Amino acid sequence: MEPRPWTARDAALLGLTIVAWGTNYLFVRVGLSSAGPLWLAALRASAGAGALGAYFLFARPPSRLTPRERGLALLVGIPNTAGLLGFWFVAAASVPPGQTAVVIYTYPLWVALLSVPLLSLRLGVGHWAAIVGGFAGVTLVSQPWAGGHAAIPTLALGELIAAAVCWSVATVLVQRLFRREALPAANGYQMLAGAGVLLLLAVVFEGSALPRFTPSLTVAVLWMGVYGTAFAYAVWFFLLGKVPAPTLSAYAFLVPIVALGASAVFLGERLDAEQAIGVVLVLLSIYGISRASARPRPSGSPPGAPAVRSD
Repeated sequence: MEPRPWTARDAALLGLTIVAWGTNYLFVRVGLSSAGPLWLAALRASAGAGALGAYFLFARPPSRLTPRERGLALLVGIPNTAGLLGFWFVAAASVPPGQTAVVIYTYPLWVALLSVPLLSLRLGVGHWAAIVGGFAGVTLVSQPWAGGHAAIPTLALGELIAAAVCWSVATVLVQRLFRREALPAANGYQMLAGAGVLLLLAVVFEGSALPRFTPSLTVAVLWMGVYGTAFAYAVWFFLLGKVPAPTLSAYAFLVPIVALGASAVFLGERLDAEQAIGVVLVLLSIYGISRASARPRPSGSPPGAPAVRSD
């Protein structure tokens, strides 16, 4: 795709999208004060699916899904929405929003690793440098040797990594299974399926602790579902029509920065020197993995579709 000139409106829309995804991490913590993590995840996914459905009433997706694609999209919703949001929200009860965002946004590193066997990509030196640097950064952020307040609890760290892996698995599956023009519709179906799975999990594991629909919970769900999902998703695909996906994805490193800043201002989250270095390493790795070029193996090249978003 030939790049088109950026306009001031494009830059503003991208900024609003980054703010939406970054502040989602703060509003998860707000929502957890009134709902269990699985209920909150189900509410966020349901609000997002409902908002996307309303959006499609006015702006139809550029391509309808075939019956096979519809079924595949529903299956992708299990890792991409249920897995990502479920593991993320459970871990968020014990990990500050900024650190949560840093760990989850290692997902491009997992995408690169999974793309070797599943998409027949050959990773270059830049990819491997970004991967090694990113995982070194996560180690510094989590500080498994420290114990006490500074370290991310081992179980929570595993849950956050599981969330990132779920997101990356879904991204690779999307690249293999869907036409680019089918992605908007596929995103709606996968979110609907993920909401259903999360609702079932919430009933099974948190059924006796129903959400308390306080004003703060309502604001959190609407923020994450309408602004942080439906609006941001619509803008993302609009910008993908003007900007190559790798170029646009390189801006993903700004999302953890927004999350860290919002958490510092509103929740007083602070990092020590080692964690700050780790954050810088992760951010550089996110940017680097997006900018590095990958060469297809002789066996063939992948479709190269962008990720289905659920941040």
